Amino acid sequence: MKQFLIAVLAVGLLTIVAESALAQGSSRGKTSLSVGGKTVSVEYGRPSLNGKTVAQEIDRLKPGDFWRLGANKSTTFSTAGDLQFGDVTVPAGEYSLWAQRGEDNSWKLVFNKQHGQWGTEHDVSQDLASAPLEETKASNSAEQVTITLTKAGGGGVIAILWGDMKLTANFKAK
Repeated sequence: MKQFLIAVLAVGLLTIVAESALAQGSSRGKTSLSVGGKTVSVEYGRPSLNGKTVAQEIDRLKPGDFWRLGANKSTTFSTAGDLQFGDVTVPAGEYSLWAQRGEDNSWKLVFNKQHGQWGTEHDVSQDLASAPLEETKASNSAEQVTITLTKAGGGGVIAILWGDMKLTANFKAK
């Protein structure tokens, strides 16, 4: 009887762990880059378009709304050194990363002091800084949200791709 109870508890525990892992739904992605000898990384959820267009997904956002740049748990941006995005300084640390749609359909990259929360839990009072994002058409369509960090001009570029939309911002070590 004791072995039977242990087996039942073990199966129950495995079921809970498996369901918890599957609850996130979308796969997770990670990208990193060394800038000025310091590591910059982004960890994010990767939702798929599943037959929709990015316009159908993004057009639900009204001006002023925030996009969590992924799915499920908030997107986490980490930097081991201070970074400069145009005239905006982002101090070394860990942040949740968001995109905010502007009145003119422009985009801003928003760094929020909270991180690790569910991706729909954005507390505007915790926003640290924002930097403009440039929107262009992607040369290759991306079924899943894809975030990349690449070297450019002595610094780096963050690029967010989904469908035919590409949002980018340049940065450098401070």
